[in-house]
Amino acid sequence: METNMPSNASSSMGLRGATRSMSGDMGDPYSGKRHHMLAMHHQQTLWVYWLLILFGAWLLVSPFTFGYDTSTARLPGDRTVWLSLEHRILAMQWSDVISGFLLLIFGWRSLTPNRPYSLWVCCFIGIWLTFAPIVFWAPKAATYLNDTFVGAWVIGLTVLIAGMPNMMLFMEMGASTPAGWSYNPSSWPQRWIMILTGFLGWVVSRYLAAYQLGYTTSAWDPFFHDSMARVLTSDMSESLPISDAGLGAIAYTFECLMGFMGSSSRWRTMPWMVTFFGILVIPLGLVHIFLVISQPVVVGAWCTFCLLAAAIMLPMIPLEVDEVVAMGQYLARARKRGESFWKVFWKGGAEKESPSESSHEAPDLMSLPEQTTDVLKASVWGMTVPWNLFVTLVLGVWLVFSPAFWSPDLLTQKVTQVSGLLAITFSVLAMGEVIRSCRFFNVLIGLAFSVFAIIETNPWPFAAHNVIFGLLISVFSIPKGPITQRYGTWERFIV
Repeated sequence: METNMPSNASSSMGLRGATRSMSGDMGDPYSGKRHHMLAMHHQQTLWVYWLLILFGAWLLVSPFTFGYDTSTARLPGDRTVWLSLEHRILAMQWSDVISGFLLLIFGWRSLTPNRPYSLWVCCFIGIWLTFAPIVFWAPKAATYLNDTFVGAWVIGLTVLIAGMPNMMLFMEMGASTPAGWSYNPSSWPQRWIMILTGFLGWVVSRYLAAYQLGYTTSAWDPFFHDSMARVLTSDMSESLPISDAGLGAIAYTFECLMGFMGSSSRWRTMPWMVTFFGILVIPLGLVHIFLVISQPVVVGAWCTFCLLAAAIMLPMIPLEVDEVVAMGQYLARARKRGESFWKVFWKGGAEKESPSESSHEAPDLMSLPEQTTDVLKASVWGMTVPWNLFVTLVLGVWLVFSPAFWSPDLLTQKVTQVSGLLAITFSVLAMGEVIRSCRFFNVLIGLAFSVFAIIETNPWPFAAHNVIFGLLISVFSIPKGPITQRYGTWERFIV
């Protein structure tokens, strides 16, 4: 292919990728040069689109090679689902055949450059494949594994490995650090820890889902023995028409994959993606955590792996919320400049203002073996552990275990443990500097717990113990602690 581009342009393309900003001399976003570079990038990543076709063929023949109607699993307990076994088998067969056929068609169309809609269709097919085994209660473990494996690969091929479809046609050059900030919340050291925790949560959730879907006949719990089975088959757990653990595994799948999406400037180049990632991690993560906390009250049982899944999710929230704040600030600045909100939301833009004078660049993630300490420190910029929040965390942990030493009545035991878990939750959340104000929830929790202890707790030594610990949690939650980074206009909300 003849080209007027510099000789090193082609070799740098692999590093530039489709998620990197184009240089400022590109002129009009839809200039011929951008389309030419898009064609070159498409040629270098052609193997991706052939793989989509191969995965389509694989799915198309899967129902005829895996025996979807043989050795089917039996759901635990007496749970009934919205489809009979016969219809569950049939639904999974047709789902894979149709999905495979569509991947063949749109994967073939994707072989031609500048067809972003075909790639997005393939991406949504991958998303459906991760949901299908849960929606249809796949009656065989091989079916669940096949669909979730292929689905994750299809999502990765369409929007991760080759980059976002056609994104180089409109991406703009700009600063990597947000205006007024001292660090970049979208840097790779900041994201790798999210990818790791997402993967760990996925492993734990899949283990829980395997029991709910009937792929394993026992629910092993290292501490609470048969309590995990009681939790996973409880009315609360079965309130959804699908496996709640399976739904958690899907959420962790997306969180892990979305950690890879976009460049280190995605807070301004992909606001839509940061928004959806934030929704997965923050509000849905909080719902997951509070549901786990409610288990001893609603179900009357504990589940070690449920607690582990919540413990994995908890630090993800303060680690992600800074990126969401930076993205929100950028959208507000763009709107103030008169730019179209929705255009910037979907296509991003360039940063017009300067970062903080004290800004510092994160070390390259590839330097982890040589600069392990520096990379690890950069991965938790924006999250600190003030001594007072560490104290409230320890106090919360003690409240969870303290009923074992006093043998109080059941109500007091549950209130004490739930109060401790809530204190732990808000202590960890407040370690995120941009949401340091969350510590005031612990002030209210400590006071409410002390009042309850005075009114209801028996025996009286335990009541005195709870009053003291409740007040200590309130008092130690008042100091703000040091703020080590700069956050631009958001700093006025850090009180």
